[in-house]
Order: sequence, then structure tokens, then C-alpha cells
Amino acid sequence: MAYIAYLTHGGGPLPLLDEPGHRELVASLKALAAAVPTPKAILLVSAHWEAAPVSFTGHPNPSLIHDYYGFPEAAYSLRYPAPGLPALAARARALLDEAGLPASVDDTRGFDHGVFVPLSLMYPAAHVPVVEMSVHASLDAATHRRLGEALAPLRAEGVAIIGSGSSFHNMAVLMGRDRSPAALEANRAFEEWLGVTLVDPGLDAAERARRLDHWHDAPGGRFAHPREEHLMPALVCAGAAGGRAGRVFAGRMGAANISSVLWE
Repeated sequence: MAYIAYLTHGGGPLPLLDEPGHRELVASLKALAAAVPTPKAILLVSAHWEAAPVSFTGHPNPSLIHDYYGFPEAAYSLRYPAPGLPALAARARALLDEAGLPASVDDTRGFDHGVFVPLSLMYPAAHVPVVEMSVHASLDAATHRRLGEALAPLRAEGVAIIGSGSSFHNMAVLMGRDRSPAALEANRAFEEWLGVTLVDPGLDAAERARRLDHWHDAPGGRFAHPREEHLMPALVCAGAAGGRAGRVFAGRMGAANISSVLWE
């Protein structure tokens, strides 16, 4: 049975450029990968691709999309030549169709940095086949949980389900423009709430789902995610986990607390 993981992938390409503020994040992603067996393939839900209906990459040798700007020149020569897996894209689409959730396959799209940045740290040999999945353009929490529930059978087929986003995504804090006590307290409060919601074994599946569907009511919720695209991959992972508790790999990004979550 392959694992499920929700990853905080960091600021653009900075985790791959030895940026000091990302060193704890880099260490946490490497530790997470070391804690689990290497899967046969990866289905990775990226916060940096929104589509309706949900879409999957179908190219056997995807290119990279350097979807960021203003970084050092080295950021635009990064490579991650992991193969695609069209058969997995077709299988994932079929599972969603069976669940009444429309989906498509994009045969031309490459991997954005939500894919190649964390996977370069976790699987630097780029030997594991990867299919990227978009988030749904509605950014609806319950929809993303349902997507995960429908995709859960892939785990028994050796496919790891990874959500790539950020547990905290207030750019004013992450870029150092706001380090006020109120901002850092809101960051702490939401990280604590998310940790309890995803890893507390005392919560049953129904309560976990209720909390996730109403994440915006959590302490610091809307401050942590002024726009929710970086949280939606966590909802897919929680759905695929079937309400089970995960475990947190905590870290920091600049002044902010951030986390990734693993379900084994």
C-alpha cells in the first residue's frame, strides 16, 4: 500500500537554491521521503494548476514549466526528467468518472514547480513515474475531499498520492513584509488547528471532514489562506486517507511555521 502525503513545497525554486530560510523545509521533505518505501508511481496534485473539470498530465515525457519570475538565473535551468505515465492518467480519470466527477487528460502540459521542486528533494534520481493532477477551479473543499476518496484505490496499486501546496500561504508573512505579533499568532493558530484536524486520532472521520469543509472558520484560517488553492491538495489527501489520522513533519519557512503531513 503506497503512502499519501501533503507537502508544503516552499517559495518557488528557493528550496533547490540553498536559500537559508528554506533549510528546515528541505530537511523535513527529505525526512518524509526517507520514512516511506519508494512507490511504483506518483500522482501529484499541484496547487499551481487549476482546471474545471480536473485534469491530469498525459505526456510520457513531460517538460518543465518554470512558472515563477524574479529568481536567479539558475532557477530557469533546473531539470527534473521524471517520466510521465499515460496509463496512470487514464486510470485516475476513469476512477473519477466512476464517482461522477468529470475529468480530462492534457497530453501537452508539463510539470510546474509544485511538482519538480519537492520531488527533486525527495527523489533526486527522477526515476519514479509522475502524473500531475490539477486542483478543481471551484476551490471547493468538499469537492476536493470527494476527489481524494475516488482516487484512494490507486494506493493499493502502488501509487503514492501527494498533494503539493502550503499549509500556510499568506505571502506578506512568507516574504517578510508582515512579522507583527498578530500575524505570527494567526500563523501559529492555523498550524495548530490543521495539525489537530489531520493527525488527532481522537477525531472520527465525520468530524475530520466537517472541520476540513469549514476550514475558513478555523483560527487564523482566512489569514493563513487568503486564497485557498494551496490548501486544496490537503483536502484531496485527507479524502484519499479515508478519515484516518496522519502524522506531521513540521518545519519553518522564514519566520512562519509550516508543515507537511504523511499518511502511511
